[in-house]
Amino acid sequence: MIKSSNIQPDFDKLTVYDSAVLASKYTAKKIAELILQKQKEGNRAILGLATGNTPKMVYQELIRLHKYEGLSFSNVVSFNLDEYYPISVNDEQSYTYFMNNNLFNHVDITQENIHIPHTDCSSNQISEYCLDYENKIKSYGGLDLQLLGIGRNGHIGFNEPGSKFDSITRLIDLHPLTREDAIENFGDLDNVPHQAITMGINTIVQAKKILLLALGERKSEIIKKALNGTIATEVPSSILQTLPQVEYILDREAAVLIQK
Repeated sequence: MIKSSNIQPDFDKLTVYDSAVLASKYTAKKIAELILQKQKEGNRAILGLATGNTPKMVYQELIRLHKYEGLSFSNVVSFNLDEYYPISVNDEQSYTYFMNNNLFNHVDITQENIHIPHTDCSSNQISEYCLDYENKIKSYGGLDLQLLGIGRNGHIGFNEPGSKFDSITRLIDLHPLTREDAIENFGDLDNVPHQAITMGINTIVQAKKILLLALGERKSEIIKKALNGTIATEVPSSILQTLPQVEYILDREAAVLIQK
């Protein structure tokens, strides 16, 4: 466990909006700006993307920018943070289904540029698959931007409490709170997978820019710990305090316990 009581987040990197809609639109704007910048340079934009309720409005705004303001995703290469294990790509609770439904089917991203962990491989193939995923990210020069949500237990991706800060893409056991929060989607706790493949913390922190988006009062307690608390593996997102490239984007409800 790594601990520190001295490092505090740079509050110049903290943006608080009056609503989840405004926070999401700002986040989408930052992503769009990177895509456009890379297009002008003639380069690809390597994006790390998240799933769950938090980024849904971000993706809605990106779709709007594509449809009505001409934002092209033709230069985008995407890598998703995680995926349940095991789960079929055709399962409505899979993150492949989520990303297609909430973003990819509505923009002009090239199918071969979409990378989401697939969990149809056997257990003895998992380690090799995870290493291949890790190496594929590196082959593109790493992530230009990583979009993150935050779990109520402080996880980023599925890096659950206790995850090492030097961890890379791997299979992980899901925390009970993570599985509890997934009941709404799966209908019953027995239907929620016990494991997932996730990018590691070290994989995430190598991104050149990181946007952590947190919305709603139910995230306020963990946001307080992540931004103001001790840096410790028990709160995986606390490691972000040490990084200059992180921007925290919150709505008023998520920021209610933050003291500047």
